[in-house]
Amino acid sequence: MILLQAEVLELKANPTRPMLGTIVEAKLDRGRGPVATVLVQQGTLRVGDIFVTGAHFGKVRALINDKGKKVDQAGPSIPVEVIGLDGVPLAGDTFVVVADERTAKEVAQGRSQRQRLAELSQTRRVTLDDLYQEIQEGTVKELNIIVKADVQGSAEAIKESLEKLTSPLVKLRVIHRGVGSITESDILLASASNAIVIGFNVRPETKGEDLAERENVDIRLYTIIYDAIADVKAAMEGLLEPTLKERTLGRVEVRQVFQIPKQGVIAGGHVSSGLISRNSAGARVIRDGTVVYEGKIGSLRRFKDDVKEVQAGYECGIGIENFNDIKVGDVIEVYTHDKIAAKL
Repeated sequence: MILLQAEVLELKANPTRPMLGTIVEAKLDRGRGPVATVLVQQGTLRVGDIFVTGAHFGKVRALINDKGKKVDQAGPSIPVEVIGLDGVPLAGDTFVVVADERTAKEVAQGRSQRQRLAELSQTRRVTLDDLYQEIQEGTVKELNIIVKADVQGSAEAIKESLEKLTSPLVKLRVIHRGVGSITESDILLASASNAIVIGFNVRPETKGEDLAERENVDIRLYTIIYDAIADVKAAMEGLLEPTLKERTLGRVEVRQVFQIPKQGVIAGGHVSSGLISRNSAGARVIRDGTVVYEGKIGSLRRFKDDVKEVQAGYECGIGIENFNDIKVGDVIEVYTHDKIAAKL
């Protein structure tokens, strides 16, 4: 029906004019770096083209069509994955081919500077637990939120859902959204603008988590979008009553992977921080800042001996129950839950 309507209306595009398109989705791929799905709307996109999209720029290194095959060019109405970006753009950003790399860099840097100044315009501080009380006292009239997710689509969905929660007493504003793990830059921005950080299917980097503790920045991590929306809504209504608070016990950097008969895959790694305890509440496997599995520790060994815990600085072998896709470079994060008394 769409093709029929296009033919009846004589809808046409010029494949020879300067290329213009839109970012449909973007993500950070472990092997390929930043990858964006671009829908070409005007002109033709070719391998080797210099482009600008949002606050990012680059040179097209490869184009991949919807069948996963490399192509040399893409014309109007054709969606392609673009490899060659210097960062992850936002879904909905325009994608424009420019004359040279110098022009692209100047445009991208100018946009980045304006975006940074806008994000740093707020300087108050708030936590989700005390939000209702501060709203009633009139000290909070605008709640700033930073959203980090595993893909741009999720970040955009969370942003739109949160901004719909705006009430007459407080306005919700997502000052920054992005893809990948929660970094020191995110925490610095949250500290400067008094924002709450919401992570969806991502984890904070070690330095970022330490900085958040020092700056008292509130980080909330979720794997279900509804839970994030429900928590913020409950906080605004004074109904948020946290009973469990997650606390990270330690991290293991995976350096080797072993296939053990009858036991599955065992990760050989170095305990980079904290303490790894077999009796922890759970463990999650993190790959490039994104949670790929969450479960329990199945086995923990030092050399050939089963142990209950391993301290930071030591090597260990660790297995995760019902998960055999551990890879070298992954980080295994072990955590527990502390009981927190409900606030009246």
